[in-house]
Amino acid sequence: MATVVPGGARPGRWSELLLLIFALGLSFFAYAQVALAVTGRLPTQMAVQCGGFTVLVIAVHLILRWRAPYADPVIMPAAVLLNGVGLAMIYRLALRYEELGVNPGPVIANKQLIWTVLGLVAAAVTVIWLRDHRSLRRFTYTAMVLGLFGLVAPLAPLIGANVNGSQIWIRVGPMSFQPAEMAKIALAVFFAGYLVTRRDALALAGPKVAGLQLPRLRDMGPIMMAWLISVGLLVFERDLGTSLLIFGLFVVVIYVATNRPSWIVIGLMLFSGGVALAYRLFAHVQRRIEIWLNPFDQSLYDAQGGSGQLVQGLFGLANGGLFGTGLGRGRPDITPLAYSDFIFAAIGEELGLTGVVALLLIYLVLVERGFRTAVGIRDGFGKLLATGLSFTLAFQLFVVVGGVTRVIPLTGLVTPFLAYGGSALLANWIVVALLLRISDGARRPPPATSEIDLGPVLAAQAARDARQPAASTPRRPMPADQIATEAVRRP
Repeated sequence: MATVVPGGARPGRWSELLLLIFALGLSFFAYAQVALAVTGRLPTQMAVQCGGFTVLVIAVHLILRWRAPYADPVIMPAAVLLNGVGLAMIYRLALRYEELGVNPGPVIANKQLIWTVLGLVAAAVTVIWLRDHRSLRRFTYTAMVLGLFGLVAPLAPLIGANVNGSQIWIRVGPMSFQPAEMAKIALAVFFAGYLVTRRDALALAGPKVAGLQLPRLRDMGPIMMAWLISVGLLVFERDLGTSLLIFGLFVVVIYVATNRPSWIVIGLMLFSGGVALAYRLFAHVQRRIEIWLNPFDQSLYDAQGGSGQLVQGLFGLANGGLFGTGLGRGRPDITPLAYSDFIFAAIGEELGLTGVVALLLIYLVLVERGFRTAVGIRDGFGKLLATGLSFTLAFQLFVVVGGVTRVIPLTGLVTPFLAYGGSALLANWIVVALLLRISDGARRPPPATSEIDLGPVLAAQAARDARQPAASTPRRPMPADQIATEAVRRP
């Protein structure tokens, strides 16, 4: 059989390599600038660390050339740059904590570097193992079970851990993990697989009210189940962020699957009603809202777990101004948990509004490439999965930045790729790998007909024609493009 060689295609791997070099260069410059500003000298292990990071990134790039040559050339460089800037800022805070002799100390920089290595390895393994994203559709209900297990695991005795008022961690010995980060990927697979099968039923006409075509009552089961799960997370685990993310993910995917704005309206009404009910019934929800509305109230500011973190983050952003204090020259350590929940405020103080806008534009490019992949892929499952995964990145960024800038209440989510947190970083690199795999299918051109062995397909057609009764209407010859498609599909 002849080899399929698409003509006129531009995989974009050389463009990706140039962008990766640029991303690595900016990351290493930020790392060196932090060290020079804080200690006056370059880190002793800088050559080893930067060299190892470069080798790993280039290795993933070579794997993409091998396994996914038509993958989007911008997604990975954007993720590498965000991850590199996050490493530099966490290293900057680690130096300050070491100088002050306070927790968490310098260990956070080493841990984040280790998790970065694991994240890149996980991305590489995903690209190698997953030859076709459509194979994930076979695990639709397995993904549902795994996703739900990840959401409820922190409630289990012995392994569940309460951190800063939220029951969202599992801890085994010295190791801790946030399973909801992996659960969001599993649920994205489940939502895509379920809705691509049921979208025709969910899109059937229902009653029309106030200009909106509402779904039938018997089709409301899926969204009601998603609503119950999200409200349960809000109530029992005190996790507003994951609750928002899971419900928003389902509503967006069901809207894309059915193209009915009524699902958006119903989703917003359901979630608003759930939050209002939780606010009336549960004290921790009331406190979160009060901190958002009155952060400068002295009693809230002085209280344990009060509004002090939010206020200090706002002061840090204000101190940064337009161009920032410079890497290593601010005081982001004053804000509690500046390395995780409030790393956006720390970056805003030292890079200013200009640096923050630049980072937001990189996120915008990353998310736009994900949605472009969803538009370009030709199968329904890939379209819904790429939409869901891209939405998780965009929504996490929105709720984090919105919480830090006091647009919405604080949620507990972390900034993708920037903030400290191994489970979040690992999950986000897997998301990037899945988007790369789907984009390879979306951008891969159809093979030329002349370069495909059409013998088996023509022989099968001849055999069917031979079995055709003489008195029946002659079968229309198969078009050339359909013959090519059948030949490619054959094992």
